[in-house]
Amino acid sequence: MSEIRIFRVTGEIRKPQQLETMRFKKEIAASKGEHALERIYADLGSRHRAKRHQIVILAIEELEAGGEASAEGAEG
Repeated sequence: MSEIRIFRVTGEIRKPQQLETMRFKKEIAASKGEHALERIYADLGSRHRAKRHQIVILAIEELEAGGEASAEGAEG
């Protein structure tokens, strides 16, 4: 069984009906960064009725045990 880690995902939701983009920062428990991304797409798509191409991921950071972030790189 793989170890569960905490990822902080930051990004924006860009919907054509809205003038301003909605920025978000969420912490997700997942075993890999790709799984955290999938959870973000599912959660934000469900809550804000946003399509995947409207959700722009700016950064994914893996949080250390003490709560500090180490950069994993920008996806998207």
